[in-house]
Amino acid sequence: MLTDRFGLTLTTSLPDARDAYVKGIDHILAATFGASVAFSAAVAADPGFALGHVGLARARMYDGDMPGAQKAIASARSFASGLTEREESHLAVFDLLLQGRVSEARGAVQEHTANHPRDVLVAQICTNIFGLIGMSGEPGRESTQLAYTTKLFDALGADWWIMSVHGQALCEVGRLDEAMSMMDRSLALNNANANASHFKAHTLYEQGSGEAGRAYLADWISDYDTRSLLHGHLSWHRALWALEQEDEAELWAIYDGAIAPTVSYSLPINVLTDAAALLYRSEIAGLKVPPERWRDLSEYASQFFPNPGMSFADIHSALAHAMAGDGERLAVLTETQSGFAADLVRPVAQAWRAIARQDWTAALQHLTPVMADHARLGGSRAQRDLLELTYLNLLLRSGHAPEAHRTAIARRPIFSQSAPIAGFA
Repeated sequence: MLTDRFGLTLTTSLPDARDAYVKGIDHILAATFGASVAFSAAVAADPGFALGHVGLARARMYDGDMPGAQKAIASARSFASGLTEREESHLAVFDLLLQGRVSEARGAVQEHTANHPRDVLVAQICTNIFGLIGMSGEPGRESTQLAYTTKLFDALGADWWIMSVHGQALCEVGRLDEAMSMMDRSLALNNANANASHFKAHTLYEQGSGEAGRAYLADWISDYDTRSLLHGHLSWHRALWALEQEDEAELWAIYDGAIAPTVSYSLPINVLTDAAALLYRSEIAGLKVPPERWRDLSEYASQFFPNPGMSFADIHSALAHAMAGDGERLAVLTETQSGFAADLVRPVAQAWRAIARQDWTAALQHLTPVMADHARLGGSRAQRDLLELTYLNLLLRSGHAPEAHRTAIARRPIFSQSAPIAGFA
């Protein structure tokens, strides 16, 4: 039998199928465009190649094509006879994932990777910000993710993919020098790895290196296909640095060209959260955001996240609805009981409602308890700075400027000298 580039046996005897499969895996690991095409070529070369169909299912998930993903996983099940134990377990993990049995899928991933740590398509399900650990809603999820990627790193060593996701986990717990070293090593092996360029941007952000980060991403993204998974989110990072450096023209050019719902190729959760965070961070920085931008985003949120349950998306939907003046949609989220962190979604949504009414004191009362452990909501530190900066802004608006500065020093030192908030300096 043939093997993949990690030395794992594949139940196909056709080199063309194997080669296309390996190419598809690398597209997913690097977040580059072309995974669906590659996996389609793999199963065209060998229609009975079960893991090729699994890979196609995963690629179609990233394409936002859930019916296509279900069709592909059904094809994989139909060709499951004769698989190795590792391949059967691999298929079972994705079967659970596509059934929406998230908790069981996470357990299955961890069991599978304990036995097959080099099976990267399964392993990556629990890595990254929006993986099953990152979106678990559990306290201490950042440390849990670091422990998970550490085990993978021990098994995979000098591999460009594991170095990028392990570096991300290091970044999120504040081990920035180690994170940057991982990113640079990963990019030296594969400069096309968008995960590494993304997490390098995060590390530069956490280091307060805005000018360097802005220049780096402007150069790197020029060769990155706009249809790729992370293009919109990397553009968000660029726009945040443009905002920080008071380049309003570039901010809106990037938003309109790569982030807005009508132009982004990102997954809906990225489109919603990136757009909402950028618009509101622009407002508290003192920029005027046209009302139609909020109305468009509110409509997008209601289309793709009509019911509560994805807590990180829910707080951004609530923001869009509040700023668009859609009280009916907002009310659903202020009372939600659904989602992995619904107890935090409710007060955040209530805070957005008070902010829309310019009731700064009420908003501060709603948001304050959330600040103790908002990591449970999901997202990276950079993404949750939406809440950190909102909290600082509410302190300022409520007449507590000294406390705002003390809070910045204690909670987010990168903002202690200068924060993108009107009147903070």
